Amino acid sequence: MILAGDIGGTKTNLGLFQIQSGALATVLERSYQSKDYPHFEKILDDFLKGHAEAISSAAFGIAAPIVDGHATAPNLPWSLSLSELHQKLNVEQIGLINDLQAMALGISLLPKEGLTKIKEGKPEPEGTRGVIAAGTGLGEAALAWRPVGYRVLPSEGGHGDFAPRNDLEIELLRFLLKKFGRVSYERVLSGPGLMNIYSFLRESRHSSEPPWLTAKIQKGDPSAAVTEAGLSQADPLCAEALDMFISIYGSEAGNLALNFLAIGGIYIGGGIAPKILPRLRSGGFEKAFVDKGRLAPVLAQIPVYVILETRTPLLGAAQHAFSLEAAR
Repeated sequence: MILAGDIGGTKTNLGLFQIQSGALATVLERSYQSKDYPHFEKILDDFLKGHAEAISSAAFGIAAPIVDGHATAPNLPWSLSLSELHQKLNVEQIGLINDLQAMALGISLLPKEGLTKIKEGKPEPEGTRGVIAAGTGLGEAALAWRPVGYRVLPSEGGHGDFAPRNDLEIELLRFLLKKFGRVSYERVLSGPGLMNIYSFLRESRHSSEPPWLTAKIQKGDPSAAVTEAGLSQADPLCAEALDMFISIYGSEAGNLALNFLAIGGIYIGGGIAPKILPRLRSGGFEKAFVDKGRLAPVLAQIPVYVILETRTPLLGAAQHAFSLEAAR
């Protein structure tokens, strides 16, 4: 019995899996709102009622850098460590990995319908692949080919410095510098990042917000309200904010492709991309992705896919736990 977890700033997903005919078979899965729990152990206690004694290995992907077996999540008031997990679960084989590492591991387990292509290209069969995911935060990773299969290269590239490309983005940077002191790509490419772009446009244009939009923002998820109004063209500034977000997303995905020479393809994960698929396909993303000067012909050959399967990081964590057990 394998225990796997996908620990994010918004949701924490846990699952129990068994290996049947060499493949992962789901025994139990549950999803939790991360903000409703003071620490991860409370979620584990709830999930493992009646199951803890059966676990043989475990792995958890968390939206945080893993240093010396310890993770402190930037978008959660939690910290996790391998030593605490060993003590809690009394299981010998436990892995603690970055959430994008888990997502990257899960890509190979997806059926065809788990992915959709938003940019054509000619991928190298054994070329490096890049993974980028905007959600509560911004994660990045790469998959490097080895004779035994792909190896994941974890990254915290989402916290790299935001690099504006035109006058409007320079003004956005100045706006965010006043607010945060330092501006990473995550401050722009994430749910809160979309709100930062929208707030910048609203303030710089001295534009009043429609009362119906104010009510939606105050009532629920602000970034979801802006996304909905942008997709439907119900509010011009929301539409402009979404287009700006998509262009910057394409540019940073192109940066990732250059950083790792990801000629095997770029894979977009996270909760935002599936919700804005029509706009991702409208041209702004691809234009920014390819716009890399003398290297534009290289980027033009790289396909881009959106991950539709929300369970991908959970499956990847389970696969990692299984590999720990198999290597024992």
